[in-house]
Amino acid sequence: MRFDSVIGHWKPKPAWSRRYGTPHSHQAGHTGRRSKAMNAQVQQQVAVAPQPRQQFDLSPQTFEQALTFADYLADSDLVPKDFKGKPANCLIAMQWGAELGLKPLQALQNLAIINGRPALWGDAVIALVRSSPLCEYISEADDGHTAVCRVKRRGEAEEVRTFSMDDAKVAGLLGKAGPWTQYPKRMRQMRARAFALRDVFADVLRGMPIAEEIMDIPGSGDPGRGVIEGKVEKAEKALPLYSEADFSANLPKWWDIIASGKKSAEDLIATLQTKARFTAEQLKDIRNPPKDADEGEPQGDAGGTTQTAVEG
Repeated sequence: MRFDSVIGHWKPKPAWSRRYGTPHSHQAGHTGRRSKAMNAQVQQQVAVAPQPRQQFDLSPQTFEQALTFADYLADSDLVPKDFKGKPANCLIAMQWGAELGLKPLQALQNLAIINGRPALWGDAVIALVRSSPLCEYISEADDGHTAVCRVKRRGEAEEVRTFSMDDAKVAGLLGKAGPWTQYPKRMRQMRARAFALRDVFADVLRGMPIAEEIMDIPGSGDPGRGVIEGKVEKAEKALPLYSEADFSANLPKWWDIIASGKKSAEDLIATLQTKARFTAEQLKDIRNPPKDADEGEPQGDAGGTTQTAVEG
């Protein structure tokens, strides 16, 4: 029924209105049904959509899990010798790794134990710093004598650190048996890198020392992984000393090589010490050839004149 103001009384609704409803209510009902159908379709698509695969990860979540995992690692043949059969070392290394942002296996492979003190290998150091949002760039170069490492921390000026063969000589590293004799360029690079990254990104590294640097400290011993390309497990054993007879026989030849400019004294020493070591006195003799070493003995009048000139 509806009220008709013209005739002044209620009139019944039209038949079509009673059957189908008003146009507005009919549209609302149709919209509601369409919305429900769309929602059902979306829910069906979500149900059948492939879910992302979960990556398998052995990282322990509790202390008990860490203890169990440390036992498994200590029994494995895939861990460095400092952790083989030592679950306590494995546990501490995992904790160090967690503080640095390394997974357990990464921590065991990139931590060295030197004199009971943990240190990071140089390749792990640069990986940690480069992954930090604080690092803008790291650039390394070497001209054959000096290694240069340039680093820039976000919001700060560029910092540059260098390490040269002269620095190695002062530090007593030049000619030292092992990596400094076999891979001097690599060792210069690691020293320059260590100085730069420890100075500029000490917070990222949590104050952790660099293994290649600690190894050169007297009495540090062999930490279980040689600092050479290819990551050889052990450093070279100490080489024998050159005998005095061999040294005296070869010294004039070495002086000739230095005088000809084919090799510098330091390069020659580095090459020779891959086979045997020199004493401090022998090294001094190689580095300081006599000025007349390539002139030979004075002969005839010309030799006498030269000798007189020198004496005068």
